[in-house]
Amino acid sequence: MHFGASMFFTDYSMSAVDLATALEERGFESVWAAEHSHIPVSRKTPFSGGGDLPKQYYDAMDPFVVLTAAAMATKKLKVGTAVCLLNQRDPIQTAKLVASIDQVSGGRFLFGIGNGWNQDEMENHGTVFATRHKLVRERIEAMKAIWTQSKAEYHGEFVNFDPMMTWPKPVQKPYPPVLVGGIFPYAARRAVRYGDGWIPTLAGRPGAMNDPAEYLPKFRAMLTEAGRDPASCPVSISGAPDDLDVLKRYRDLGIVRVNVSLQAATREAALPILDKFAAHIQKI
Repeated sequence: MHFGASMFFTDYSMSAVDLATALEERGFESVWAAEHSHIPVSRKTPFSGGGDLPKQYYDAMDPFVVLTAAAMATKKLKVGTAVCLLNQRDPIQTAKLVASIDQVSGGRFLFGIGNGWNQDEMENHGTVFATRHKLVRERIEAMKAIWTQSKAEYHGEFVNFDPMMTWPKPVQKPYPPVLVGGIFPYAARRAVRYGDGWIPTLAGRPGAMNDPAEYLPKFRAMLTEAGRDPASCPVSISGAPDDLDVLKRYRDLGIVRVNVSLQAATREAALPILDKFAAHIQKI
């Protein structure tokens, strides 16, 4: 089981370069960057965690910029989005971003995606809340065509383009893994349909299954029913607990990665947390 760490990179958090370097030195596998383009003053959708929206959501830097900096400062550390809000991004330009960061990192990019929860935010981008899931599916399908075809074309309800040429193509073949974030069973179904992995949301969602022992067998059964090898769509857990027994249980359940959530921590706050988990890494 691999360990990663996720951050809302801001102008007051630990920098991406410093965090990536610290992670690689301590044996972590990956660093992950959150994304929100902006937060509208008026919000139709309440924060899933309850209460006021944390300040870091307003302040998050662009994930592709900070992850490029992280990749350049390290040699083996993987860099990932957790998650890229593809419902708010142009698929042609994002396909180029993904391929470009995969190139400059030497094939170390992990493409975590989400469909978004903030209705006001996505509507500012012209995205209709009710149809965002189909929109994202089409954008992923279109991006896969761009990554794998010399003359790509796609014709859907929301994404439509005639044959076109664009490079670079990703280093990873056929493309960087697409890891679908969200709760069971909805995001799990999307992961089965077009994902190379699933990142379940654990907490703060009423009625959500929070115990991996409960939802992992169901998810693997869904993959089998769809004609997929369960190993083709591994599970990563965000919000790794500082509990060695729980981490060992996750490992034994077949979870491939756990990510430590650092929010927008400063260097002084983050390093002691990383040191604790570095000890767990050695024991796991």
